[in-house]
Amino acid sequence: MDKRTILAIVLSMAVMLGFPMIQNRFFPPAATEAPVESPQTQERVVPQADAPYQPSASDVAPSISAEGTQEIIPLQTVVVETDLIQVELTNAGGNVRSYRLKQHLDKGEPVEMILRGDNEPEAFAVAFGNMDNVLSSRTLPDTRNFRVRRISPYEVEFSQDFALADGQFTMTKRYLFQPDEYMFELTIILDGGQSVSSFNFGGAGYTLFFAPQIGPSFEKLDQRYEFRHFLTFRGGKMRMERVTEKAPVLVTNQPSWAAIAGKYFILAALPYPRSYDIGFSVRAENGLPNASRMFISRPNSSASIIEDKYHFYLGPKNLDSLHMYDKGDNAFRLRETGLGTAATTRGILAPLENGMKWLLAFFYRGIPNYGVAIIFLTILIKLVTFPLTKKSSEATLKMQALAPKIKEIQEKNKGNPQKMNAEMGEFYRKEGYNPLSGCLPMLIQLPILLAMFNMFNNHFDLRGAVFIPGWIPDLAAPEFIFTFPNDFTLPFLGWTALRLLPFIYVGSQLLYGMVVQTPGQQSNSQMKLMLYAMPVIFFFVLYNMPSGLLVYWIMSNVLTMLQQLGINKYLRRKKAATAVEPPKPIISGGTSKKRKRK
Repeated sequence: MDKRTILAIVLSMAVMLGFPMIQNRFFPPAATEAPVESPQTQERVVPQADAPYQPSASDVAPSISAEGTQEIIPLQTVVVETDLIQVELTNAGGNVRSYRLKQHLDKGEPVEMILRGDNEPEAFAVAFGNMDNVLSSRTLPDTRNFRVRRISPYEVEFSQDFALADGQFTMTKRYLFQPDEYMFELTIILDGGQSVSSFNFGGAGYTLFFAPQIGPSFEKLDQRYEFRHFLTFRGGKMRMERVTEKAPVLVTNQPSWAAIAGKYFILAALPYPRSYDIGFSVRAENGLPNASRMFISRPNSSASIIEDKYHFYLGPKNLDSLHMYDKGDNAFRLRETGLGTAATTRGILAPLENGMKWLLAFFYRGIPNYGVAIIFLTILIKLVTFPLTKKSSEATLKMQALAPKIKEIQEKNKGNPQKMNAEMGEFYRKEGYNPLSGCLPMLIQLPILLAMFNMFNNHFDLRGAVFIPGWIPDLAAPEFIFTFPNDFTLPFLGWTALRLLPFIYVGSQLLYGMVVQTPGQQSNSQMKLMLYAMPVIFFFVLYNMPSGLLVYWIMSNVLTMLQQLGINKYLRRKKAATAVEPPKPIISGGTSKKRKRK
């Protein structure tokens, strides 16, 4: 490989590895959105008490019957199942204990979106008090057994009575699921009755929160294989909130929606009370690494009846599933929510990446195997970029022909760089040669490589996509042919398995280098070192990359070798056709005599 080729490869890898971090840091997501039409919160206002009562976890108690006995409600579990999800509800607080995605697998089982730690409350729990009280555990979620009413196969209601110093109230939690959607509706009703004019929580209100982290399970958040982003959407723009263990975030501007997003799955909340605050926190506790939490604090009201509606999306972070809530094509008749922006590619290469996603889906429709689709996409890219590859090869050949003259100019003007540059420029102009013509085609292909890397690393459709059963079961993850036993990790390298694709890549890269190198480079010891060193370096860099990216790169090397062999053959024929043959002697006796007599 010549120096320009090596430089371009090194630059491409450096940018490829650093690009996702730079993109997330300097190109925050943005989108446009029409305002969400929120249902009105139903409140019937009554006079507020002079000295409002602030209940704690100890003095908000179940109501006592007229006979003076406490109502005993047994622990119950309710299962709601659709074609997409299987949800397990518990009447212990009226919470969600399990939420499994039936069409998406994690280690062969449906993805569990609710990962509980030790002594962790279930999801969508309610605690009386604000977010600060809940975070500091001064107020705990209520987990006593609620009454259960199964309204329909997809609608379940939980209710419980609570006693206050000056009366009582009933809290109702009603879940409504839809057969073909990942979104559900949660209605929370606090009913103090018309006779209780002092129904009030002293400004504390309640906090609804998703305490366990979202699935699927992971070992650590390395920001490449798995991450957690905390998102809010307001005024047509999506914002990524910075949340750390020491700095929980409270968002008080009432965003249209808030979300905890992983690499492939997302929890999004669309609250509709008249007044609310959104909070996020992340901390390792109860056996959970980096547990991500969302809080929705509802300030208290002097109303005797409060009815708050929430919509929650808990499912895959793909555009088709989220965009239906922008188009209005859903059972809840939500439109223009902006949820689709959570799954939209961001950054300056977004159009290129989205175009390749479309092509990948097009090939997949023809042959439903994403590995084959990647191969067809690689072939198409090589056909489109073939003129650039050909131009680069022609430029390299011309550079070899001009090399002796260039060396002569450099030697002659060794002590005068300004004159040397002037003569070199004039020489290039006379010869019609652009010194950048060899590197430019490769630099033009660099955005394709960057977009490919981002697509293979984040495209939802590639998650769990099988290419070769038993070997490459997931194109979005590294493949392996052997996993080290007993959680053994190879020292220094951190490998946990033996992978085959990186070795195939090294072989294809070495063959590629042998094909594209020129005769002059074959005797250059420095170029020989680069020829063998670069594939070895890339081997370690790519070892744990998504298998889809390696399939693309290996196929690209094979196709480039075939292209180069064809180009070399073409250039040899072209060189032979343009070679000037020496003039042949003219043998014509008659003509010579006539000329001699003249």
